[in-house]
Amino acid sequence: MEVILKEAVEGLGNIGDIVKVKPGYARNFLVPKGLASEANSRNVRELEHQKRMLQRKLEKVSKDAQALKSRIEALTCSFSQLAGEEGKLFGSVTSMDLEKKLTDAGIEIDRKKIQLPEPIKHVGEFEVPVRLNAGVVAKIKVNVTASAE
Repeated sequence: MEVILKEAVEGLGNIGDIVKVKPGYARNFLVPKGLASEANSRNVRELEHQKRMLQRKLEKVSKDAQALKSRIEALTCSFSQLAGEEGKLFGSVTSMDLEKKLTDAGIEIDRKKIQLPEPIKHVGEFEVPVRLNAGVVAKIKVNVTASAE
């Protein structure tokens, strides 16, 4: 079944793309969530008109993502945790901790967009990628230090 994407879908395509998907995926997920519409002859004719509008939407989303990227990259998340002699933490810094720090700084990010492959378990400075809309990737600076207690 062919559908026209109204939103960018990870692993499928961008706004305005006509993609072939299984009928159940389109009928049960893409169309009800408003992410796509069926690519029949009427909708394909309307696509040319809507492509201009979708392009403007993509540009706006990309511009917003770039602005959010600059806000995120200007921020440094600092954590102070108990650590052993070699700098190994007794706990760890996870994506939930990073999400909380970003929320405290006024930046709303879903923790699933924070690309932390495994929790941080050592003292040091790290860069953690955050996947934003329109393919924009920001890097959070994370500074982990050993606390006195």
